[in-house]
Amino acid sequence: MFEALKSKISSLGKVKHLITEGEIPLDESSIQDSLWEFQMELLECDVALRVAERIGEELKERLVGKKRKIGVSTKEILEESFRQIFDEIFSVEFDFDEFVREREKPILILFVGVNGTGKTTTIAKVAKRLLSQGYSTVLASGDTFRAGAEEQLREHAERLGVRVIAHGYGADPAAVIYDAMAHARARKIDAVLADTSGRMHTNVNLMEELKKIKRVNKPDLVIFVDEAIAGNDAVERALRFDREIGIDAHILTKVDADAKGGTALSIVYETGKPIAFFGTGQRYEDLEKFSKEWLLKRILGDLNA
Repeated sequence: MFEALKSKISSLGKVKHLITEGEIPLDESSIQDSLWEFQMELLECDVALRVAERIGEELKERLVGKKRKIGVSTKEILEESFRQIFDEIFSVEFDFDEFVREREKPILILFVGVNGTGKTTTIAKVAKRLLSQGYSTVLASGDTFRAGAEEQLREHAERLGVRVIAHGYGADPAAVIYDAMAHARARKIDAVLADTSGRMHTNVNLMEELKKIKRVNKPDLVIFVDEAIAGNDAVERALRFDREIGIDAHILTKVDADAKGGTALSIVYETGKPIAFFGTGQRYEDLEKFSKEWLLKRILGDLNA
């Protein structure tokens, strides 16, 4: 009994010393409420539930046992630790322009994703970027499943002044892309941008078709396209596509539609694959290189709003 009392008095003495020195030790109970609020704010920023929970656990591990200076709020300490976690999540950077510059030509870039996320328009934006840097480009109409897909791609191609390789509705998309690469080699074209059928990640047949496309053509880069406002749905789709076929980078569209940044954070956290670009509008020029500094400000700005 006396030993227990002595231990408590000793602990109180240590706490009193720390407070006198201007520091307060953090334990699980002292950060619990602030941590819960922080996780709720992450969810409001479209961070996926699973990711918000994991980040919460990481924050707790880092903070319990640390000391908080008097005058510094627990939320400020949480945000500082979050910045460190954020930097670790985005430690793998990807420079699309450098990647293209260093690869042997022609380079094949395969675009994958579900319907309605702006994949075909994104292909046109990437083509515009390559053309502006002096690269010759051809488009491959690998979406032979959706009616009107080839016409949509041709419309973009006409505006950009590039050619489309297509075999028509119902053709083998792997063969279309193969022929596009043969065309590029014969005419010394620098880049082939290949469209594919937008497919739900649960559609087994279309996912198998995508595996065949990749197996036959061995693309230099596989880019997953989804919406920055899709939240947890985009994360689940990215994980499934990565698991089934393997993706190398992401492009998130509709960032201009009040995206809060959580989808981007969640996708990179879950897949470990970098974001190449953000789509920020309907013009071909509306394709912004990913900036983790911009994203961090977007998330923390919403947290402090």
